Amino acid sequence: MSFDLKTTIQTNIELSTPDQKLNRLIDEIEQQKRLLLAWQSAKDEIRAYSQKALMPAYRDLYSTLYEQMQKLWNSLSIYDLSKSDIRVVEEKIQALTRLLQGSHLLTQKQIDEVEKMHVYYQQAEEYTQKKSKKKTAEALDESENDLVQADDELNDWNSDQYQQAREEAKLKRQQDKQAQAEKLVNQSLKTVYLKIASIIHPDREPDESKKAEKTELLQRANEAYEQEDLFFLLKLQLEVEQSKHGSNKGLSSEQVKFYQQALEAQSQSLKKQIQELIDSLVWSNKAKIAVQKSKGQLNIEQLYKQIDADVSAVKQQLKAEKQRLMYMGEESGLEMLLEHQVL
Repeated sequence: MSFDLKTTIQTNIELSTPDQKLNRLIDEIEQQKRLLLAWQSAKDEIRAYSQKALMPAYRDLYSTLYEQMQKLWNSLSIYDLSKSDIRVVEEKIQALTRLLQGSHLLTQKQIDEVEKMHVYYQQAEEYTQKKSKKKTAEALDESENDLVQADDELNDWNSDQYQQAREEAKLKRQQDKQAQAEKLVNQSLKTVYLKIASIIHPDREPDESKKAEKTELLQRANEAYEQEDLFFLLKLQLEVEQSKHGSNKGLSSEQVKFYQQALEAQSQSLKKQIQELIDSLVWSNKAKIAVQKSKGQLNIEQLYKQIDADVSAVKQQLKAEKQRLMYMGEESGLEMLLEHQVL
């Protein structure tokens, strides 16, 4: 049986401003359901294509960066570099270790080497910072030192802790809103499902032909309940209630309010599912921007074009990094990179 929730509501209520909002919610949910289905249908194809196209390019790039790290580390002991050049080389090595640390594109042996180097420079940096703080403390008298420490703590709180507190508060509000929506969806699911079951339960129907029809309806309700499809249950509730009364029965203001709350909760739940799916498929900032501009509308052809553009960009970077690696292999080449500040 074909059933249109929006048409039925329009038939049963006079369209005041709240009711117009209800219809907009229905349209939005129908669009969200189509969009979620489209992303779900395309996800395996998108993942397979991006894995095939992007992963080899990224693997070559990370392998080249690892070789750069090793070349630069060896250069510290075999080349006669100035103190300023040594500092630049070591900063580059540290940047590479941070980038490569824990990468799944390297072998376990390479990851272990990167971790050792990262720990070495981390310890060296901590030692340098301690020495610097000690000299500063010795140069100040006790009152000045207390003043500097208090000022540092205040600045740290204002910059780091204040920002962190704001982010945590924002995240908590989002989580609370989502939790409230999920709670309402669950409550509405159970309320609507039990209402349907009480009206159409086959065991209460003596007429065999009607009993078979109600069995089918209850099966549809069970499937929708298991899939947490509140939107379908709301449509089914109107259907069975109209069938029970034998005519269209107007919705009360309380019913309209319930429908609006339930639909808003369902919309929030769908948004979360869509966003999680998009986040699992969209890999680069450019691709994320493209998805945001389309407001979540799936255009698989454009997405493939973005994958190809990302592959091209990675290959261009790989070409440049390999050329840089070639210069690092010789003292004159490394000096040239340092002189032109392109290490």
